[in-house]
Amino acid sequence: MNKKIVRISALFVLIGACAFAQKKGVVLPVANELEEVVISDSKFALPKEKSGKVIVKITADDLKKRPGQSIAQVLSTVAGVEINGNQSRNGKDLGVFIRGGRGHQVLILIDGVPVTDASGISLSYDLRLLAADQVQSIEVMKGAASTLYGSGAATGVINITLKKAAKNAIAGNVYMNVGTQTAAKDKDYSAQDFNQGFSFNGKSDKFNYFASLNSTETSGISEAKPALDTENFEADSFSRINSVVKFGFTPNKKLALDFFANYDKIKNEFDSGSFADNPDNFATSEQYRVGFSPKYKYTNGEIVLNSSANVMDRALFNYGSFSYYKSRSINADLFNKYSILPELFVVTGAQFQFHEMSNKSDYVDLPKELAKFNMIDPYTTVVYNSDFGFNFNAGLRYTIHSKFGNNWVFNLNPSYSIPNTPIKLLASYSTAFIAPSLYQLYSSYGDVNLSPEKDKTLEAGFEAELFNKKLTLTSIAFLRDEVDAIGFDLVTYKYFSVSGVNKARGIETMFSYQLNSRIKWNANYTFTEMERQSRILNPKHKVNTGLDIQATERLAFSATYQFVSDRYTEYSTYGPAPDYETIINSEILKDYQLVNANIRYVVIKNRLNVFASAENILNKDFVEARGFSTRGRNFKLGLNINL
Repeated sequence: MNKKIVRISALFVLIGACAFAQKKGVVLPVANELEEVVISDSKFALPKEKSGKVIVKITADDLKKRPGQSIAQVLSTVAGVEINGNQSRNGKDLGVFIRGGRGHQVLILIDGVPVTDASGISLSYDLRLLAADQVQSIEVMKGAASTLYGSGAATGVINITLKKAAKNAIAGNVYMNVGTQTAAKDKDYSAQDFNQGFSFNGKSDKFNYFASLNSTETSGISEAKPALDTENFEADSFSRINSVVKFGFTPNKKLALDFFANYDKIKNEFDSGSFADNPDNFATSEQYRVGFSPKYKYTNGEIVLNSSANVMDRALFNYGSFSYYKSRSINADLFNKYSILPELFVVTGAQFQFHEMSNKSDYVDLPKELAKFNMIDPYTTVVYNSDFGFNFNAGLRYTIHSKFGNNWVFNLNPSYSIPNTPIKLLASYSTAFIAPSLYQLYSSYGDVNLSPEKDKTLEAGFEAELFNKKLTLTSIAFLRDEVDAIGFDLVTYKYFSVSGVNKARGIETMFSYQLNSRIKWNANYTFTEMERQSRILNPKHKVNTGLDIQATERLAFSATYQFVSDRYTEYSTYGPAPDYETIINSEILKDYQLVNANIRYVVIKNRLNVFASAENILNKDFVEARGFSTRGRNFKLGLNINL
């Protein structure tokens, strides 16, 4: 699909929508906000106050206060979460880390369904494939969650909910924003970042539908950073197309049938590594994903099937030749909630997962018949919510892995709201099982003799709501033991199982204060320490704070501040000829601070909104990853129209 067609289509829809909005001037009804609930804790809606897990919910209202930001940028402000690459040029590969972990320890869900790239290094989902404008809300559940979600959910789960049909029979939305894309030293403020799209949706008594199309095109910054100020590297471009279609049918009050399909494509130019420009390298990724999710409610419970299949095609042109990757994944998760008593319910289920990949280049021919495995996991979770403040969540999962045999994981998660006080105490002990990815096993960098990683996580803390719930304070301490952690050797360029126990510990503190009906202040602090130095660029200290001001009924303002402390990294170089001995080097990347702000204005209530944003206002020239560029001061303008 031609990206210019999407941009032109969005422009015409915008022009028509503006005329329609000015003509109508109608105020659409706004749905009443329900009591805040979370899904990730038990796979079913549960009041947040009844959950004993540390769950950060980023609501639709929160996302509206961060217009023009990517999902990676939004997630990087959550306590305990580090998205390496989110401050680099748009399109750079991303590393998703929670609580000092690594990418293979984090599971990403979209609408409750696991998303993966079976040919990826860590079997993880590429967040670059997802447009923020298509997202309704996000839940970040930290701590081991393998009992409910299986292999990979060792340090946390990111559950992304996409937008769905509104209550109107016919509704729509169109948006467009344009911004700069420049490094701190370049100061080229021409338009280099374009994002546009539209969606249509509707609902009747028995049917609902949602369709969305988005495109993004960015240039202006080289991925690699010049080692000398006198060098000039060419800009690397990034483009993306996203399309989502959802269809739902509810024949009666008990049964609901939901279908989805989406197509995502990105093209990304990249360089040869740290301080190394390459004008020829590029990569493409295409994802096809379909799914079916029926739900049936009965007297004391509900049964759900989350099923999906996806195919990923990737091509990399690097050093003058192509590498082709193709992967296929199938997921089917059937689970049932049964309420024994009003305060006690049981979730039982079984999940099947299948992954396969192939890789072909001038140097590698890895067939899909070799690189594949599957898992069958029966599991159960018991949730007890008393009427005197005590809550308890306990679960057990049995993983039957085609390569790594049988493994048990479990979790114990009590919490207690102290009567007549605003304090809730939290604690949990969880185990996790992480199978090596197909890439880590079968690629030219892999080792088929890798062992699965096994983690244990202990956490304890409290939540407090003070001053008539205007102030919310949460503090959690965690300790994680990793056995047979999966590492990468910079000398042999092979994955290996780290001997002994690798320990990670930390403290997360989150603070929210509603000063009045118009002003809200949020802040969080994360301390993370690993017993062994990590190469994944996790900061020891990280601070985020933000101020949201609703100045008038139509005018709003938000400002954020982020501090990221020094980070340790390692890299390899080669000695002189004739031996070319590999030399391991280490470096401390200096801390940095970022200030961002945006202003939003409602031109026509419930119809037309505009915004202007500025990021890295102080124009700091900092390092996120050694040898790679970061964004300097940049600006963005945008508008959003509801039809």
